Amino acid sequence: MTRDTSPSPGAASALSLTDRYLRPGTLQLGAPPPLSVYVHLPWCLQKCPYCDFNSHAAVGEMPESRYLDALRADLEASLPLVWGRPVHSVFLGGGTPSLFSPEGIARLLDDLRLLLPLQPGCEVTMEANPGTFEAGRFRAFRAAGVTRLSIGVQSFDDAKLKALGRVHDRAQALAAAELAGQVFDTFNLDLMYALPGQDLAGLETDLRTALAFQPPHLSLYHLTLEPNTQFANRPPVLPDEDTSAEMLDRLVELTAEAGLERYEVSAYARPGHRCAHNLNYWQFGDYLGLGAGAHGKLSFPHRVLRQVKWREPAAYMREALAGRAVSNEEEVSRKALPFEFMLNALRLREGFDEALFGERTGLPPSAIARPVEAAVARGLLERRDSPQGPLLRPTARGFDFLSDLQELFL
Repeated sequence: MTRDTSPSPGAASALSLTDRYLRPGTLQLGAPPPLSVYVHLPWCLQKCPYCDFNSHAAVGEMPESRYLDALRADLEASLPLVWGRPVHSVFLGGGTPSLFSPEGIARLLDDLRLLLPLQPGCEVTMEANPGTFEAGRFRAFRAAGVTRLSIGVQSFDDAKLKALGRVHDRAQALAAAELAGQVFDTFNLDLMYALPGQDLAGLETDLRTALAFQPPHLSLYHLTLEPNTQFANRPPVLPDEDTSAEMLDRLVELTAEAGLERYEVSAYARPGHRCAHNLNYWQFGDYLGLGAGAHGKLSFPHRVLRQVKWREPAAYMREALAGRAVSNEEEVSRKALPFEFMLNALRLREGFDEALFGERTGLPPSAIARPVEAAVARGLLERRDSPQGPLLRPTARGFDFLSDLQELFL
């Protein structure tokens, strides 16, 4: 049976919205930045106590088909805002996207290919949980068009996994990491550190276990207690700041010995395996957000727009199928743009070309001149020459005190 590929009524109605976005304004943006697509698949097996993402424990059967219909309608309604722009990367995040069937993921990626000009070699990342690990599923996801798997291991220690509320165990994590290396040309392992009851030796054991799989990419996150989570209400005992700092130093040392370069605050990669999708975020590129609670950032000649889709899956499906997937949107103010840019770009170890600020914000260099000079004077930021032009990048001190550096641009 052939699916109907005609645009939904929402796509036609959205055409008039471009008049708002293309009207004259105070910013002067040139060519639009690279465009990525983020698709949020919100269900997981159970909510982890540290998680503050828009994720929902699956109760009963997931409405996979209806949700995919809603994503298609959401995309169709968004097309006039990104018409003709090539897509550089796609990220399927969650929740636990690997709960969706391979057939469902194939349908989703087919819709994206049909309606958007995905560039040749477009990176397509999917997050996966070892608790949903099956060898056949990993291979089917690859066949569907997923090029990069990101596995939420968090730890290889059964006691730590239990403390984190994870549904998988060490054996499943080991099996998933091994198969990812067999099936995918590139993949990522997520690990967390400064866990309840973790010491330096335990952290090193976890990291060496991960490095034994020779992962092309590692994401290493410090466990933080976020508001509105179970851990915030019932906080566990975590390592103190000095121990956490020692753990980070050891992480940096061991990953470097293994040939992984720390190119972002929490990201380590072998040459040629940096995450293109996340790099686009950090370089203040554009991204179209699809799915429940998904955020998007889109640039136009005279303004930068942020969109948020309906958060609750049921509300999202209802509104998206009616052509109203956007719950709210706002234009980023001139005053907010320097901080928004720096909040992302200063996470990059190599820094950024100074000209990139003007290209991505439409603002003159004078908009950040004072905070840049203040950051340089405090030893948090430095200027370096490069073949592409002058670079601004955090110093080692600036990288260690990144929040202080970023706050200078508020």
